[in-house]
Amino acid sequence: MSPGVQRSPSLMLALATIGFAINFWAWALISPLGPLFRENGALGPLTESDVALMVAVPVIVGSLGRIPVGALTDKFGGRVMFPLVSLATIVPVLFIGLLAQSSYAAILVGGFFLGIGGTAFAVGVPFVNAWYPPERRGTAVGIFGAGMGGTAISALTTVQLYEGLGSAAPFLITAALLAVYAVVAWVVMRDAPGRTAPSGSLVGRLVSNAKLPVTWQACVLYAVAFGGYVAFSVYLPSYLKTAYELTPADAANRMAGFVVVAVLMRPVGGWLSDRFGPIVVLAGGYAVVVVGAAIASTTPLLEYLGTIAFLSMAAALGSGSGATFALVAKVTEPARVGGVTGLVGAAGGLGGFVPPLIMGYVYGRTDSYAIGLVLLSVTAALTLVLTLTVVRSTLRQAEPAHA
Repeated sequence: MSPGVQRSPSLMLALATIGFAINFWAWALISPLGPLFRENGALGPLTESDVALMVAVPVIVGSLGRIPVGALTDKFGGRVMFPLVSLATIVPVLFIGLLAQSSYAAILVGGFFLGIGGTAFAVGVPFVNAWYPPERRGTAVGIFGAGMGGTAISALTTVQLYEGLGSAAPFLITAALLAVYAVVAWVVMRDAPGRTAPSGSLVGRLVSNAKLPVTWQACVLYAVAFGGYVAFSVYLPSYLKTAYELTPADAANRMAGFVVVAVLMRPVGGWLSDRFGPIVVLAGGYAVVVVGAAIASTTPLLEYLGTIAFLSMAAALGSGSGATFALVAKVTEPARVGGVTGLVGAAGGLGGFVPPLIMGYVYGRTDSYAIGLVLLSVTAALTLVLTLTVVRSTLRQAEPAHA
């Protein structure tokens, strides 16, 4: 069966989404175990900042890695890059599962390379984008983005597998799934008909893509939307355990609920962007985060107002993430989508890297998370202003040309 054999867009979208979910599952393996490692002393005495760094390292690597991986996907296509990223992620997964769980330094090293799994996002967006016409790309890329639910799978299963089947179990299972997916992707996946590889050097294309106005604007939007989601998904277990004295398993389950809501809202955000435009969806999402983060900063009762605030933010951040790439799809040439996605995806991951460190640092100095959540509210407010002014202007200028 030759690489040129065509497949249906729906099948390609499904394969990309599954691959994204499995790689994100692997990417998020350390986060649910952070509070557990601190509690059982397996890595020695750990401070809140130590745990924050441990869960944040894969995020920063996975974020920066999206820049070259997105550009490489423009060049070589998703059929090559999806199996390659999946196979590369197996190595750190097995290293952590079998060798690293008695040393904090080893966990950091393993987490560094575990970040490879986070680059799968920059493979899937240009791959899916090329299979769909412009008027359906927001929905399609939003559905693909639901693969970020791999972090929910990790939250729901990692602690249970670790405690029930042994410390290596969640890592061995994830490695096996990555291997199976890599084989299936290579055999079944095909790049979109008519896909053309861009010319020029990798560095030259990165510089060219970085100069596009939509690139830096989408970077800001995604750093707040997806960055906020990532920050909560990796740090929420530690936050809930400390602020509300929950058990590690209960905190992980509640974090999974946050993730599920965000995941479900991501394709909804893409679909709404196709129907009403991305500006409306983005502005509404950031407004919700402004209010939700302000409420959460008061540490309200979790059973009532606290749960509403966090789940409302999850919905807003998920829909905003989907709307950001609906915006990218509307104003970016198809041959540039991978490169732009890599840069924007990196900004989103970096947006998720910084808040856990700030939260850990602030809590270590003040015994309170309020300042960190107030900063999130202020940041969302500034991003709302940017959306309604500069980003709206960019979309209006670009739409006639693409039409």
